[in-house]
Amino acid sequence: MKKISTSELPREGVSHDPQISKQVLLRRGDVPHLMTFARATLTPGQTARAHEHADLFEVFFVESGAGLMKIGATEHSLAPGVCIVVEPTERHEIRNTSASDLVLNYFGIEA
Repeated sequence: MKKISTSELPREGVSHDPQISKQVLLRRGDVPHLMTFARATLTPGQTARAHEHADLFEVFFVESGAGLMKIGATEHSLAPGVCIVVEPTERHEIRNTSASDLVLNYFGIEA
């Protein structure tokens, strides 16, 4: 059993943009096949630049705020309660389009 509280976790930058902060709840090796489980915060106007993962499914769940996720050439609206799965090699970008923080809970699973 493992219990984690975000109130006890430090903030760190995401690997592809250190200006975006995250709190990592679980890391590779904590749970089989799980690469990471984290909570990211994008401030108003902030963008997680386009990138892709060769061997990773990423699942994003919007906790609060609003934004857009571009997967390939298609943009998807982000709002509380929305869940999006990005498959390996899908190029994706996340943009906060609101006046408040966009908070995403996300996890990556080995392909």
